Amino acid sequence: MHRPNPEPAALNTVPTTYPAVFLDRDGVLITDSGYPHLEEHLVLIPGAADAVRRLNALGYLVVIVTNQSGVARGLFSFEQMEGFNALLVRRLAGKGARIGAVYACPFHNEAEDPRWLHPDHPDRKPNPGMILRAIADHDIDPARSFLIGDRQSDLDAARRAGLPGFLFEGGNLDHFVRDLLGG
Repeated sequence: MHRPNPEPAALNTVPTTYPAVFLDRDGVLITDSGYPHLEEHLVLIPGAADAVRRLNALGYLVVIVTNQSGVARGLFSFEQMEGFNALLVRRLAGKGARIGAVYACPFHNEAEDPRWLHPDHPDRKPNPGMILRAIADHDIDPARSFLIGDRQSDLDAARRAGLPGFLFEGGNLDHFVRDLLGG
């Protein structure tokens, strides 16, 4: 993310913070095909790239926050998850849409792999851990930020982090974002 380079005198003022939009991955940016992790599973939701470009143009840092229990369930590896997320970021970047950060939670309370077993991991939505870490990591202003998700657990995580959350129930993501922002 490009950050402004302030004058030296400005360095003694209140630190700059940035607005952000937190997006769930499966069902918001890509179709939820059931544990997507292979390139052929990566199908963008209609309007996804346009929505991210719109948010970028308005000055929002776009952050993906995604539960990925497929790792814990032994359906794919942590490395496959990371590779798939990187592929999504590249695919969107190729369409002029910038993702500022990706936070993924591979933990689950019914994990097949004990490395990913956790009864209630703080990062796993509806817990707000991924959002709170992103806020701290990227100087995000929660008062100017919000989340778009396709499940109640997404909205609950936003609420617990002190952000408004909006339910995307399908259709064109750019139209949803445009209407949400009033224009």
